[in-house]
Amino acid sequence: MTQYHVPYDSIRFAFEQVMDIPASYSPDLDMEFVSAVWGEAGRFAEEQLAPLNQSGDEQGCQWQDTEVATPAGFKAAYQQFVDNGWPALAQPENLGGQALPMSLQFSIYEMLVSANLAWTLYPTITWGAITTLKTHGTESQKADYLPELVSGRWQGTMCLTEAHCGSDLGLLKTKALANDDGSYSLSGSKIFISSGEHDMVDNVVHITLARIEGAPEGVRGISLFLVPKFLPDEQGKFTQRNSVACGSIEHKMGIHGNATCVINFDDAKGFLIGEPNRGLANMFTFINESRVDVCLQAQGQIEKSYQNALAYAKERLQMKASPRFDDRRAADPIIAHPEIRRLLLTQQAFSEASRMMAYELAAKVDRLHDGGNVAENAQAELAFLTPIAKGFITEVAMEATSHGVQVLGGHGFIQEYGMEQLYRDVRITAIYEGTTAIQGIDLISRKIIADQQVQLNHFIEQIEQNCERAMNLDNQHLNQSARRIAESVRDWQRLNAVCLPQFSADPAEVNAAASEYLMYCGYIVAAHYLLRAACKAELYSGSDYSPEFLQQKTSLLTFYVARILPRIAALAASIESGNQTIADYHLHDITNSNGVNDDKSNSIAYS
Repeated sequence: MTQYHVPYDSIRFAFEQVMDIPASYSPDLDMEFVSAVWGEAGRFAEEQLAPLNQSGDEQGCQWQDTEVATPAGFKAAYQQFVDNGWPALAQPENLGGQALPMSLQFSIYEMLVSANLAWTLYPTITWGAITTLKTHGTESQKADYLPELVSGRWQGTMCLTEAHCGSDLGLLKTKALANDDGSYSLSGSKIFISSGEHDMVDNVVHITLARIEGAPEGVRGISLFLVPKFLPDEQGKFTQRNSVACGSIEHKMGIHGNATCVINFDDAKGFLIGEPNRGLANMFTFINESRVDVCLQAQGQIEKSYQNALAYAKERLQMKASPRFDDRRAADPIIAHPEIRRLLLTQQAFSEASRMMAYELAAKVDRLHDGGNVAENAQAELAFLTPIAKGFITEVAMEATSHGVQVLGGHGFIQEYGMEQLYRDVRITAIYEGTTAIQGIDLISRKIIADQQVQLNHFIEQIEQNCERAMNLDNQHLNQSARRIAESVRDWQRLNAVCLPQFSADPAEVNAAASEYLMYCGYIVAAHYLLRAACKAELYSGSDYSPEFLQQKTSLLTFYVARILPRIAALAASIESGNQTIADYHLHDITNSNGVNDDKSNSIAYS
């Protein structure tokens, strides 16, 4: 069974020193208060959620007659979470919230997803529903639904996917017919709905995409609806059962403790959110917030895998190291072997870089409330960084949790130690809210080409300034790492000069390079944040952190720049090879004249 201990020093250093989040508020966010909040959240994560992680995976959710029972202990933990006011932490006071920064809520979210990802998906999916209603809902909808959603007594969901269309939402078939009372009747089926039905809340509010009768085909004819499980009766109490139900739950690779549902709408009463045929644009309020959330879902699994792999590596004795760790024993702990340290350092580097990238996004979400140029700039920077962070963090999370399994060897492969669960659970994060390729296409097409490289150049300038500051510090290791990162930025600019014109001219080139280009950017961006942390550690003069903790920032950066950052050279070579190396291959006809698969169906031939 895996253990989880909140890495308070690492969280605080990223939050306070690297991101400088407390000083960005007026008055400054008091760190004594923040630490007290972290302490309470940490105890809840360690003592209540972490022990339920493996049992929840083994037991899973149970579906019967449209109802879903969550694993033992989940409901009680959720009630405690609600009773203690955690769902309302970053919500406005007029809705019953505590009006604390999103970035503080995000740091607590890291603790929760690290302790128990499947459980945490239940309360946090509601955050996007709240933001969507606050942004696009009517005053009546806000009054009826937001207080209950903010409190955690109700939950929101995101209903997009249908069996015949995944990311291509223009193909959706769920219909909406207008009623005389201004409501709509929705009919259709949605699949892969996280937390779509369960026994922990009194009402589930489905934020649903559907097509109003007579609307245009494709994405331009999609509208957004609010479809509650329970409707208000004549007294205004939500006791009347709506004709929306869970048809089944998915049997899936991971996150077994979270109910992933098929939701059936059978003339279910729904209410239009925003203008007709503007549904997809409005739903992106939900989707974009969820993409930010997914970054920490992945980072949390890296952190937990690293903690457990490190603990195991310190205790497990195997073979004699060179040099010997302890020549009084027949074998040394495996952490003495360079290969094991390489795996652990890779995990640690990805965890720390991912944490800082995710906190950066949360800090920019907070700035959206400032208005004016500050909000406008924050929105532009958030739009550019989100696809990089979401795609990169979720991809390296799969690598890092695989390393966790590898450190434990055969013990990592069996269920008892829990490492294989982290590997399974994290796999969904690279699919949720748009696959890595979709993030890469969005990055290249919309955030770089359509933006005329404004934010790309702005961020490259930030990295160059960061490198220049580091090269002026009296630390040879920092100087060398900064020079290597600056060289990688120049390589990035050369790659852009070659590839961006090709991307602009041919969408197929974008599609062929999307995932690799995103990862190329991600490796450099991760180096940038590790460099920022190392510089802050070098300049730090307080007493909150040990000298060993501070020195480790530079050592980790040195490792990353030497052993991981060079991956961009291989990615660049692959990207520059272009789509032609893929397009020159074609699929044989997969059926014969009788419509039956023939022998050619398994082959791809060079043209």
